[in-house]
Amino acid sequence: MSQSLSKVYVHITFSTKNRLNLIDEKIETSLYEYIGGICKGLDCNPVRVGGYKNHVHILCLLSRKITQMKLLEEIKKQSSKWIKTKSPLYSGFYWQDGYGIFSVNPMEIDKVVSYIDQQQEHHRNNSFKDELKELLDKYKVAYDERYLWD
Repeated sequence: MSQSLSKVYVHITFSTKNRLNLIDEKIETSLYEYIGGICKGLDCNPVRVGGYKNHVHILCLLSRKITQMKLLEEIKKQSSKWIKTKSPLYSGFYWQDGYGIFSVNPMEIDKVVSYIDQQQEHHRNNSFKDELKELLDKYKVAYDERYLWD
């Protein structure tokens, strides 16, 4: 009997539309839990979900049953619909169109968890734009900044 085995960790990040600070203290914990639930429902078990006022980070195992694009589509669609039901304050909530997704060495999981947990401190001096460019450079992803932001 043959088996199909997979253990691919991914670090995902994306921001709110126009990087608006819409993720506040009232909603952030529930939002991260909800996103974790979406991941779990898609067999992409979450390791850590967190972020800051205008973006999220997700560390999860990528299921062998779903494409990256479909995972991101579902996370964004379902969480955006959900947050709009929480208060009229969030009626204009949208995610940016793009995203970053990076493979993570299993030996580096603790490092990425710590990175996600320290987002508030990290963003005292760094914008999401700077952070994303640092991640793209770290993972040697070629990009044209003219098309990076929507």
